[in-house]
Amino acid sequence: MLALGTTRSCIRELFEYGLRQAAVVGKENVYDFSLGNPSIPAPAAVNESIVAILRERDSLSVHGYTPAAGAADARAAVAADLTERFGMTIRPENLFFTAGAAPALISVVRALAVEGAEVVSIAPFFPEYRPFVEANGAKFVVVPADTKGGFQIRLAELERCLTPHTQAVIVNSPNNPSGVIYTRETLQKLAAALKAAAVRFGHPIYIIADEPYRELAYDETEVPFLPAIYPDTVICYSYSKSLSLPGERIGYVCVPDCAADSAEVYAAMAGAARTLGHVCAPSLQQLTVARCAAVRPDLEAYDRNRTVLYDALTSYGYECAKPNGAFYMFVKAPGGDAQAFSDRAKAKNLLLVPGGDFGCPDFFRVSTCVSPEMIQRSLPVFRAVIEEMAAR
Repeated sequence: MLALGTTRSCIRELFEYGLRQAAVVGKENVYDFSLGNPSIPAPAAVNESIVAILRERDSLSVHGYTPAAGAADARAAVAADLTERFGMTIRPENLFFTAGAAPALISVVRALAVEGAEVVSIAPFFPEYRPFVEANGAKFVVVPADTKGGFQIRLAELERCLTPHTQAVIVNSPNNPSGVIYTRETLQKLAAALKAAAVRFGHPIYIIADEPYRELAYDETEVPFLPAIYPDTVICYSYSKSLSLPGERIGYVCVPDCAADSAEVYAAMAGAARTLGHVCAPSLQQLTVARCAAVRPDLEAYDRNRTVLYDALTSYGYECAKPNGAFYMFVKAPGGDAQAFSDRAKAKNLLLVPGGDFGCPDFFRVSTCVSPEMIQRSLPVFRAVIEEMAAR
């Protein structure tokens, strides 16, 4: 814990550096692409619902405890929405509300971390997966990134990572940091590999579906519902991105009935949440979700930013798989060393996150959930940095 507490997140460190630099050179001269902080307002229905709840309900019912797993109306609303959208029955009893996706993931990992357990992650991956897994007693195993095939999954490499100790594979699609969505074909091949391994090893291998970006998809790209492809899937969801509520911390775990030993997995996850001191997610936000479970974000601004940045950077000579989801781009670092490239860009107040912590040290992440004005101001700097690299 001391090591975790004294090791700075490179994302947060860049963000805080940007705040300090803004005080020195002016905010308009800092081009901060570090943090995945939603830049579009929450849908009007969210704020309207919060106001209506505060006006219509008494203070004790708004701010008091809910049941540990969540308020009944919130669980019912989300279950009905998932059932209607994805064509398979999700019951309120399959859901457990959490303060965002992080405690959802930690509770599921802790529930599955039997002695000697291994949890597989596919690069590029969200850096916090590693401490989530390792701090709960499991081994973190990384499948190398598919840098040549658009950041899909290297199935042969994944199969080599599976052992009798494999308890779960974390699947994050749309992906942070690449913005790539795994295709239905990719996920079907993954499901076949995991089913075969589960038979070979004599126990289930679960997919932990980390889905905070599920609603952020562009160009009508399909985001397949994983339990319909691979029954042994546990979903971890957050409204931080879909409803622009990162500071409100509300999400859920869904353990569908089709998952192997679903009742025991749900109970173990609830027990893990209990040992972490994490029960009863924020009640006002649960009541809001009950009214807004079917609300979707307006993605026009994100889509425009994505297109402008992708078109500009690739025209300057940067290499990047076109993102079709989330609000990130994962760009190959000119010269091959993302940390060195990030440092060079930082000297010009262009803040880009090097990909080492994501499992790809030769790529950097660009967050596209920023103002379009900042993007326009930054483009000459992006061009200048790559031209300087080319001239070396």
